[in-house]
This record gives sequence, structure tokens and C-alpha cells, in this order.
Amino acid sequence: MRAIPSPRALRALSVLLLAAAAAPAAPALAAGPDFQYVGQDDRVHGLSSPKGCVEAEGGSGRAVTNHTRGTATLYREPHCKGAAVAVLNPGTVTQVRPYFASAHFAVTR
Repeated sequence: MRAIPSPRALRALSVLLLAAAAAPAAPALAAGPDFQYVGQDDRVHGLSSPKGCVEAEGGSGRAVTNHTRGTATLYREPHCKGAAVAVLNPGTVTQVRPYFASAHFAVTR
């Protein structure tokens, strides 16, 4: 047999629930890679704490997310050569068309 809570217990529970609902939510911590993109191979690729020039495995022509602390400069050619096709500031989420083959990440402190 299940016990029925007292009116006092129900009031206390109501106060707790209202306080929890009114409290500001804790900021979400970013999980996962700092730089992420969907490659032309239809796979999601991610890099944590990238520095310097990095080859874009699978190439990219779709969604790109830069959650690094610095800029990410994207190049059509491997080894960060040729003209830049995009410069992504921190927090940028965008599409890069038609693709990029490498990215250079600013070294931040």
C-alpha cells in the first residue's frame, strides 16, 4: 500500500519545484571538438585544440563550426597554400562552398 503525502510535505515539494524552475540554468559547457565540419565524404570530422596548418580530412563543402579561441583561415589547397576561401572568427557556424582542403588556426594564449 502506498503512503499518501501530508499536505505539509506537498507544500514543501511545491516550493522546491518552484524554486528549481525559477533558478537560472547553469551555463552549458561546450562538449566535443573545437573545430568541426562535415566532409565531402559525408562524415563529421572534428579537431580538438588545433594549432597551425591542418589538413581537412575528407575535404569540406558543408557545415563548419569554429569554437576555437582564434580565427580559422580555410584554404582550397592542401598545406594552407593559395588564396584563403574563408576566415572564420571564434563562434562562427557556416557553410563553405564548394570546399576547403586545409585550415590554419591562429595560435592563442
